[in-house]
Amino acid sequence: MANLHFHYGTMGCSKSAQLIINAYNQNKNGNKTEIIKPKIDNRFSANSVDSRIGISANATVLANLDNWTPAPDTRMVLIDEIQFFSPTDIDKLVHIADSRPIIIMCYGLMVDSNEKIFPASCRLIEVGAKLHRMESTCQIPGCMHLATHHLRYDANGNVVRAGEQIAVGDSNYKSVCRQHFNMLYHGVGRREQGGR
Repeated sequence: MANLHFHYGTMGCSKSAQLIINAYNQNKNGNKTEIIKPKIDNRFSANSVDSRIGISANATVLANLDNWTPAPDTRMVLIDEIQFFSPTDIDKLVHIADSRPIIIMCYGLMVDSNEKIFPASCRLIEVGAKLHRMESTCQIPGCMHLATHHLRYDANGNVVRAGEQIAVGDSNYKSVCRQHFNMLYHGVGRREQGGR
């Protein structure tokens, strides 16, 4: 089994839920886990990973991984919202995965709402993490295509096309397919009602 993994997908594809379930199952089997989340992610709570389906798990909250080391008996580390960490943090995870009998599972977004890859996500690809795409469908009513992008909206319902890459929260986001992203963000092409 690979020792460094990246589970990625759009918002709402159950990344956090899968992390929590994975940790539960490993702990039940006697494999100690550690759950980490970035300090910037305080959408639902300050010190836990929370899924929209109503399950949660306690987490260690860190601004970065500079001074963190897994406990000696830890068998698996699960990190939520990995895109909010830095490439340097990814390099530390690589060192841990390559020097200790620990499996590291990272969960997060690949690209932002301006179709730009997050630096930490890019670094995971560069260092050869095993990639696992988590799928969900487009949130445009009637469309059943694979969601691959995010649209970010302002308070007036207009698509945001610039600004900071990191904006925590998802109340003004939609996960959409590539075709709807190109239509609504770039103004390219048309889609018939129902996403066909």
